[in-house]
Amino acid sequence: MKVLRSRSKSLIGVAVLCASVLSGCGLPVEGSYPTKRKGEDPVYSKSDADFEANRKTIFGPGGLSLGGPDKPRDEGGGSGIGVNSFLWRASLDTISFMPVNSADPFGGVIITDWHSDAQAPAERFKLNVYIMGRALRADGVRVAVFRQVQDTRGTWRDSPVPDDASTDVENSILTKARQLRNESLQR
Repeated sequence: MKVLRSRSKSLIGVAVLCASVLSGCGLPVEGSYPTKRKGEDPVYSKSDADFEANRKTIFGPGGLSLGGPDKPRDEGGGSGIGVNSFLWRASLDTISFMPVNSADPFGGVIITDWHSDAQAPAERFKLNVYIMGRALRADGVRVAVFRQVQDTRGTWRDSPVPDDASTDVENSILTKARQLRNESLQR
């Protein structure tokens, strides 16, 4: 009997603790919003609707939407990937001569494996391509180029990359993406 009473007391204690924590998470009760007084910050003069529209939540601006996005999406070519589909396809086409190590269409990251050209077997390159969003824009793609050179003992050593190497790859991807978009508009 004593065990049952102590167990029920601890359950009641847990319930009271949970209720007090949850009550702190709720909306303020009617009349609890501060009112604007002369010389005070005008932020307190907002109406309840303005307050609800501009409050910060853990789900970000606009809150949690279970019915889909409320605003129109950027152009993306109509695919289900998380980045611009023209930039994605253009990136894969542009670097198709290199072995792809990893490709994440939702995060917009393509990582290649090391590639050596037959004409320069003592030099190899690796690319990381980052697609920055759903819009087809000049700043929508970033490329990181890595270069290694083989020394006389056969060990690969990191080596500097030419300054314009990543820009050249980015421009090739953007040109191909524009071509793909124009082809899709002509259909």
